Amino acid sequence: MVGKFFGSLFGGAGREPEHGLDEQLPLTQAQELEQTREALGVLRSAIRRAGAVLPTLASSRVRQTDDLLAGLIDYIAEHGASTEQRVLLNAIVTDYLPTSLRVYRALPPSTHTDSSPESEKLLEQLDILHSTALDLDNQARTGALAELSVHGRFLQDKFDVGGIRLTAPQPREGDAL
Repeated sequence: MVGKFFGSLFGGAGREPEHGLDEQLPLTQAQELEQTREALGVLRSAIRRAGAVLPTLASSRVRQTDDLLAGLIDYIAEHGASTEQRVLLNAIVTDYLPTSLRVYRALPPSTHTDSSPESEKLLEQLDILHSTALDLDNQARTGALAELSVHGRFLQDKFDVGGIRLTAPQPREGDAL
């Protein structure tokens, strides 16, 4: 992308890129998360720059969501997550949250009051995004437990032959523990 920009400045825009888009290797999960982490850093800078424009409640909600997303990225980097969860996380960081802030900042300054309808709409959007981030965090953190539970039920069903259950023997009265 940067090469295209510089190429257009220096007369190289007509050349074909050396590697087509379909030749690029897919990103690994770690690379995806690193890109999401970098995008969150860019978002944090944008939030700081927009601080004076945002209503106090909106600024607070954005920072809460930002903290939640940063912790979630760290958790997913260590424990993993489903593709759907990573895609949603990336979309919140790179699209949904920045778009809400960008649209609000583009509004006339007269609408940047704590009680304007536009501010109320922004707060509504930020609440939805925060709630979604909380749900995603909960899903990612409990996903492993749910998978283990499903696996455990599978094994229980697999080894439950004719009503015989494979369980640890229970101590009888008088047995030493």
